[in-house]
Amino acid sequence: MSDDLLSRRRRAAYRASHRGTKEMDITLGRFADSALPGMPAETLALFERFLTLPDPDLQEMIWHPELEPGGEFAGLVAQVRAFHGLERAANG
Repeated sequence: MSDDLLSRRRRAAYRASHRGTKEMDITLGRFADSALPGMPAETLALFERFLTLPDPDLQEMIWHPELEPGGEFAGLVAQVRAFHGLERAANG
């Protein structure tokens, strides 16, 4: 694994857990801690773009995907929701 990929994963983990709101720090930080070690480079690139979005947009995508579809991030949003057990809550 390249040093660049390791560096990008560390940077993404930091950005995911230092969002500015405690809820998003926890939601994205825990997901990142679990997912980043095995995340392929192309998914990492998508996650890096995802992290550039403002917290209110991310919150809507994650907690209310029916109101704010994730667009190019829909698969990633589904992974975050599944990681936190939100899919079961929405479907159950």
